[in-house]
Amino acid sequence: MVRLRRPRSLRYAARQVLAALLAGAALVLALRPAPPPGGAPGPAPVPVVVAARDLPPGTLLGAADLTVARWPPGLVPSGVVAAAEVTGQVLAAGLRAGEPVTDVRLVGGGLTALLAEGQVAAPVRPADLAVSALVSPGDRVDVLATAPGEGRAAVVAAGALVLAAPRPEGAAEGLLLLAVDAGTAADLAAAATAATLTLSLPPPA
Repeated sequence: MVRLRRPRSLRYAARQVLAALLAGAALVLALRPAPPPGGAPGPAPVPVVVAARDLPPGTLLGAADLTVARWPPGLVPSGVVAAAEVTGQVLAAGLRAGEPVTDVRLVGGGLTALLAEGQVAAPVRPADLAVSALVSPGDRVDVLATAPGEGRAAVVAAGALVLAAPRPEGAAEGLLLLAVDAGTAADLAAAATAATLTLSLPPPA
């Protein structure tokens, strides 16, 4: 008499399928390339000269105004300047604390080359910032100062050459850089602390 084979249970079939899946997963893991070693160091940070505090336009940069921060190479902006090259230069635009010092923020040699013998570059900020937008480098301006309580303005600088004027994005700062002699630069600095400054444009000579 022929005996009929008893069908295998569903549990046994499920075990077989699970074993096949595990074997397949093990094969995939074995064939996958090994990951790179964990914790591999990235590029070393580089030193960058930054403002130690908020600096307004016209600041004559000294050692106390600057500090060195370490930045990832990929985040360092172009035109950063070394500390030795920054000290003693004048800011053409303001800097926030921690902001890198770049060449476009400095009064360059091209401007100071326009100074005649005995002249210096003096920063002037009119009380009405919109006045600065009316002049351009190469213009000649008179700087007038009105002291508190005075009804008449006095000319502090006459026919001064404009070396630099604010760009449209910096118009809110209103800073001008003028070529004047050392005595006039001192008068301008004193007037800026106690008087209201404005400009007039004299007729061409």
